[in-house]
Amino acid sequence: MALTPAQPGARALPGPKAIALAGLVSLAVAMGIGRFAFTPLLPMMLNDGMIDLPSASWLASANYLGYMLGALLCTLQPWLWARFKGLPSLAYVSLVRAGLAATGVLTLAMAWQQPAAWPALRFAAGVTSAVVFVFTSGWCLSRLARLGVPAWGGLIYVGPGAGIVVSGLFASGMVAWHWTAATGWAIFGVLAFVLAAAVWRILRGGDERLAALGARATGPASGAPALHGREMALLTVAYGLAGFGYIITATFLPVIARAWLPGSAWLDLFWPIFGFGIMVGALLATRVSPRRDFRVLLAICYVIQALGIAASIWSPSLAGFAVGSLLLGLPFTAITFFAMQEVRRLRPATAASFMGLLTATYGVGQILGPPLVAVLLRHSRSPGEGFTLSLEIAAATLLAGAAIYGWMTRAYPRQA
Repeated sequence: MALTPAQPGARALPGPKAIALAGLVSLAVAMGIGRFAFTPLLPMMLNDGMIDLPSASWLASANYLGYMLGALLCTLQPWLWARFKGLPSLAYVSLVRAGLAATGVLTLAMAWQQPAAWPALRFAAGVTSAVVFVFTSGWCLSRLARLGVPAWGGLIYVGPGAGIVVSGLFASGMVAWHWTAATGWAIFGVLAFVLAAAVWRILRGGDERLAALGARATGPASGAPALHGREMALLTVAYGLAGFGYIITATFLPVIARAWLPGSAWLDLFWPIFGFGIMVGALLATRVSPRRDFRVLLAICYVIQALGIAASIWSPSLAGFAVGSLLLGLPFTAITFFAMQEVRRLRPATAASFMGLLTATYGVGQILGPPLVAVLLRHSRSPGEGFTLSLEIAAATLLAGAAIYGWMTRAYPRQA
């Protein structure tokens, strides 16, 4: 007879602290390492002579394309399960575990000195990070809501910032010691495996599974109203604009800083400052009452990120880049947390699918950013001029997204 948690010898299901920790570490691996380790290692890859800046832009886009397609797979999963009845039901935690293992393998493989294989590896890493992000969010937010502590969900979004801080500080040391980028990829791959192993046993329990379209909602959000089609379109577009708005800075921050401050001893600290801002913003998001209109908070977050980008443009100095990095990071995962909570409120039955839809749109915005930089650099008189124009476009995009959220609050008042 199967044991239950109430029986002697049974393993109790993880509590809220363990769930939040597992989510935090999972996102640190999938996002902080699987996706964003590329940014602090990019100057090392350029210095090694394995790629040039335009090639790096397209390599980044390969990762973002994979992220978008991975999110689309998450979006389509209810359609697949509704039409292929023979498919086995999969728990979210199984997909998270598989994604964490794949992240370690793909990160290690980047140490392989075969640039022709790098686009495929970064593409696969993008797919994996999207799957881990969507289903980690779905599992953690659902479990924490059932345990009566939904605000703790913000803690899991500390993970990407923690991963960025760790990867950034590691990369700073590697640059100082004149290590190669291949060594950096190998170290980050091993670190991904170590962190995944630390939370492996926590990733269990719960009945969050891939649901078919039309599945009945469960939990406290089951009475939430359906999202109107037009509002859904606006929410999706606005969230996608955030992907485009931040990605230029998030991809090229160390390179941009080197273009404006050549020889500065502080160049490699701007990326960890960005990660620290993410951690602080995620912790602040946990203090927000669920009664607040998340669309208003999203608009505020977009404006803060736009100001962060503007700080780098107005003052391309040590202080300007430090303030800009912090302001860009503060709302980074808070935006995700607020948007995903809004999805859970509006589409409780198939929340993971709609989280995937928003994530895919976010991915589209990310894909468009690096090619834009490559084109502008090619047609600019200097790298500084090309990066400045790119950042101005990014800031304007974020302000447009904030305006959409502001209009939504008037056109679609939130029901009490």
